[in-house]
Amino acid sequence: MDPRPFDLPRYLSVLPLFNEMKPDELERLAKGCQLRRLARGEMVFHVGQPCEEFHVTVMGQVKLFAISPAGQEKVIELVGPGNSFAEALMFTGRPYIVNAQALTDSLLLSVKKHAVLTEIEAEPKFALRMLAGISRRLHGLVHDVEAYALHSGMQRVIGYLLREQEVEDCATHEIITVSLPVSKATIASRLSLTPEYFSRVLHELESAGLIEIDKRDIRILDVQRLSTYPLQ
Repeated sequence: MDPRPFDLPRYLSVLPLFNEMKPDELERLAKGCQLRRLARGEMVFHVGQPCEEFHVTVMGQVKLFAISPAGQEKVIELVGPGNSFAEALMFTGRPYIVNAQALTDSLLLSVKKHAVLTEIEAEPKFALRMLAGISRRLHGLVHDVEAYALHSGMQRVIGYLLREQEVEDCATHEIITVSLPVSKATIASRLSLTPEYFSRVLHELESAGLIEIDKRDIRILDVQRLSTYPLQ
């Protein structure tokens, strides 16, 4: 995608963080933004680099990850279109504490710190919206830690499939397709599982008649049964 004709103020206006801003404020904020096209595998930033901006995935998928002393990779978060990252760290004055990498060809919007601070000074309510967004992100991370500590691997996989599709009515008998946005190995790391265990759980669910697997497409045959499947 060619970013030159991209209407930055209009795009900013549909993001929850900015959708209450006035046109002139959006125009001003857009001047402190930068669009970046990233090829699959290209790094957005590395641990230790200065954090002077936060980012929004416009198109594609971005992986936030850490590397253990033994060289093992742990996926912290997968950031899809319309979602932001690094906004909390930007205010601390500290460098990045994780790595970020494009998992697919991606379009990224980077919002400079000085542009955000200028808007906060002009409109205090903007700071409240930023705090709300950061709080939602923190709540999600706490939920993840809770899931890793208290839920079995089977529960994590089922929870991911249902959450990914945002299934609200578990009584529905409609067949629902979940398309995995990235590789199974990446999702397994995100769920703190080995790729082998993740695949084993999927095949168990398929054998139980709850899902059908077609490469990255997972068809949920019975949402209600899947949501109450016996814990293993």
